[in-house]
Amino acid sequence: MYWIVKLVQSLVKALNSEGTPGQVAAGMALGACLGLTPLMNLHNLAVVGIILFFRVSVPGAMLGWLLATPLGFALDPVFDALGRRLLLDSGALSDVWATAYNTPVVALTNPTNTIVLGSLLGWAVLAVPLFFLCRWGVDAYRRTIYARYKDARLFKALRASKVYNTYRLFRP
Repeated sequence: MYWIVKLVQSLVKALNSEGTPGQVAAGMALGACLGLTPLMNLHNLAVVGIILFFRVSVPGAMLGWLLATPLGFALDPVFDALGRRLLLDSGALSDVWATAYNTPVVALTNPTNTIVLGSLLGWAVLAVPLFFLCRWGVDAYRRTIYARYKDARLFKALRASKVYNTYRLFRP
């Protein structure tokens, strides 16, 4: 039950953040990379660096990571089949994989793992459509739902109350 509350908090925080819809969408698309690919790889460290270095919504990235993680586990057999096809069934690419495996820094990205390769390629194919879909969704949410939500009496009363202000002080 606790994780559901945290998911809703993360969703609301990301959607209502001060970032533009493009920044939130970029964060969600980059966070999806963290969720779809196995976590302990060098390319994920690079993705975290991109999230922190560029003007990308960090709450959006956390939300994308949170939402994509269960999907990544569910799609592991598909990613494994895709990676297997690229690594084992494609003889023309065997020299590329041998070079990648023997290159010191590139080897840390684990390029010869079928799930890593398949999930990274799957994310690379889905990243641009995911960005545009998320940007459209955040923009639509802010124009419709949030516009009504922020002007509601209950929300204004809650924000003006001492209980809410005290809550904001101790919020992590």
